[in-house]
Amino acid sequence: MKSVGETLADLRTEREMGQKELAALLNVSVGTISNYEKGVHFPDLDSLRKVADIFDVTVDYLLGRTGYRCSPESLKEYITADYTISEFVNTIIALDAASRTSVSDYADYLKNNRRGTSKPKKAD
Repeated sequence: MKSVGETLADLRTEREMGQKELAALLNVSVGTISNYEKGVHFPDLDSLRKVADIFDVTVDYLLGRTGYRCSPESLKEYITADYTISEFVNTIIALDAASRTSVSDYADYLKNNRRGTSKPKKAD
């Protein structure tokens, strides 16, 4: 699992953003950003929230609690007339294991059918 500092450095590099630019956005010194990235210091909660907003990720992603880089705002998007992404995920989580497997199998079927390919089902 990557540290907060490693994740921060990776996100900053992906955006081609220098430490100076990030420091200005967070209203901290360049040395503070360097210390975050080296793991010398840890950002406070307000700084973590700001970093998450700047890079459009969740605080959980920054903390290494999830590898899912979904923007918090995208969870509010409607994927159907009745469901946001967040509501859909919560609905799936509430299903029993067999039903979740059925949803997954059906999603795979739709994905493969849309591409015009059908893969044989994996043997257990």
